[in-house]
Amino acid sequence: MVMSNFIAHSQNVSNKYFGTDGFRGEANADLTSYQAYRVGRFIGWYYNQTVKANKKARILIGKDTRRSSYMLEYSIIAGITASGADAYMLHVTTTPSVSYITRCDEFDCGVMITASHNPFYDNGIKIIDRYGEKLDDMTSSLIEAYIDNDMARLGIDKDDIPFARRENIGSIIDYTAGRNRYIGYLISVASHSFKNLRIGLDCANGASWSIARAVFDALGAQLYLTGCSPDGLNINKDVGSTHIENLIELVRSNHLDMGFAFDGDADRCIAVDENGKVTDGDAILYLLGKRLKERGSLGNNKIVVTVMSNSGLLQALTDEGIEYEQTAVGDRFVYECMQKNGYTLGGEQSGHIIMKKYATTGDGILTAIMVAEEVCDKKSTLSSLTKNVTLFPQITKSFYVRSKDEVMEDEDIKNAVSQIESELTRGGRILLRKSGTEPVIRIMAECPTEEECTKYISELKDLMVAKGYVNEQK
Repeated sequence: MVMSNFIAHSQNVSNKYFGTDGFRGEANADLTSYQAYRVGRFIGWYYNQTVKANKKARILIGKDTRRSSYMLEYSIIAGITASGADAYMLHVTTTPSVSYITRCDEFDCGVMITASHNPFYDNGIKIIDRYGEKLDDMTSSLIEAYIDNDMARLGIDKDDIPFARRENIGSIIDYTAGRNRYIGYLISVASHSFKNLRIGLDCANGASWSIARAVFDALGAQLYLTGCSPDGLNINKDVGSTHIENLIELVRSNHLDMGFAFDGDADRCIAVDENGKVTDGDAILYLLGKRLKERGSLGNNKIVVTVMSNSGLLQALTDEGIEYEQTAVGDRFVYECMQKNGYTLGGEQSGHIIMKKYATTGDGILTAIMVAEEVCDKKSTLSSLTKNVTLFPQITKSFYVRSKDEVMEDEDIKNAVSQIESELTRGGRILLRKSGTEPVIRIMAECPTEEECTKYISELKDLMVAKGYVNEQK
């Protein structure tokens, strides 16, 4: 079958399993080993169609530290090789490393097994194209059709795609050399020795636990570590970028210069300054935006942010003469905007920071390196470099719901939001949005005081509960 036939059978198909950040859910409930095998079967066969005759597609695979990641890894590899493609194993590694090696070593695609910042019992499959970018929706919809055994939607008149046989069965290759090359790349990005810096790292008991330590050790930093003892069940548990209080205590108790916390797959970074104050993605964007502008490297003098970015960041950028463009929440949308318009920096408040000169995806360790570089360049402190960003009180709460679409379309909830907006006369905003990866509604309130934020979030939450939307058991 030729590629044009694939495309013809996949137009106007909304994705069922793949959200804004891959196929994600509870392992062996929402995402099973059998579905993972089907993903492998399809991408092995699909990418074999793109290579020259008598060649096998080369597919790169990495995973985080969840217990289920090993199960899903072997399931995907079984599918890939059964379809006649070769599987290259990076083992435990970060999402940005899979993106980097896929692109630089010219793999046909990459696979990362992770549920990012989610708890250990969740997992996911992120697929990366040969350019190191997230897979397009069209190809994702084809994978979904195969998972559901919908051969008609694929334009195939047989019960299944063919199995490879004899010498055509794929091989499994250990590719830890690729992970080591990525570590070398990160080290090469820095121009300073960090030997005079006392740095804390919280690796979330996740994918970065050995890589981040290796990089900052090589750069000479005096390291203080937490979240570096993965056991398969403790990824993100009270550690990492979503539990920043752990790093705050590490920095304060050891009088460190700064600290960096990553999420489970290390595509996010949240920093803590020498005083123990959180430096989130918005403040990091400000710091890096100024850095790039001073060097004449800020594409079109504009930073890409999202609708969740704090109004304090937008004001600080304006004061510095830096423009910004806002997108929907999701690093995918940030990157697409950057690609389309020639921008070089973008990111999210959550710590996804994309520096297009160095990477095609958010990279937490790279972000940490560049922040430390700016501290060294300016011979300053992290608090001084971000002091001009005055962030408004902002609180975001997540609620598991039975139907995200029903909540967003409910007229009573829409009216309640409008009422709150009319009350925010002294500045501020309220925002409801659907998670792209979970059955979750997030409510963000940005108000003059934290008390007002809490009040308005509680009002909307109580309304969702009263209408039977909130899943209290999840």
